[in-house]
Amino acid sequence: MRYYIADCHFFHRSLNEKMDQRGFADAEEMNEYMIQKWNHKVRPRDEVVILGDFSMEKGEKTNEILRRLHGRLYLIEGNHDYYLKDSDFERERFVWIKPYAEMKDYKRSVILCHYPVFCYHGQYRKDQEGNDRTYMLYGHVHNSFDEVLVSRFIRETKEARRVNMYTRTEEPIPCNMLNCFCMYSDYEPLSLDEWIVLNQKRREALFRTE
Repeated sequence: MRYYIADCHFFHRSLNEKMDQRGFADAEEMNEYMIQKWNHKVRPRDEVVILGDFSMEKGEKTNEILRRLHGRLYLIEGNHDYYLKDSDFERERFVWIKPYAEMKDYKRSVILCHYPVFCYHGQYRKDQEGNDRTYMLYGHVHNSFDEVLVSRFIRETKEARRVNMYTRTEEPIPCNMLNCFCMYSDYEPLSLDEWIVLNQKRREALFRTE
């Protein structure tokens, strides 16, 4: 099984009072809770793609967290992953570390970037039954007003229609952008299907309040 998660920010104490307002007593309590939630879901042979901003500490302390987490890990670089420049950081814990990647997930394509990509590769692709084949997974914006703006863009894009160059008929524009922010899943890595459902429910609730 493959899972995805973004913006864990291990050791980032101020996120408990500012921005995210995570509400833990301190960074240590937050770290332990995230490790517990991760290992409860992920088995040692599962894969987890981390969509950036994993840790705010230097190499060795970040290594200590990584040694405790289950799974074969992949990292999309985030803007706060400074430990990557530390010579003590054990890069071999990851299968790969990249700023951007494209992978397959049960015959679907996933576009992986720390930052939301609005016009992503394969956006218009569908299978023979007309189901969308490509999903863009991102982080970075947490649950901020930027995420509200991203959600508005998704809604407006889905409401637009364009002529399909093959069928010559008007069709809705696919826009499958999934924010994998860890707080949305209560710090559990989730599968692609789980993120699809969670993002749909969250955005439907957001639009009802606007």
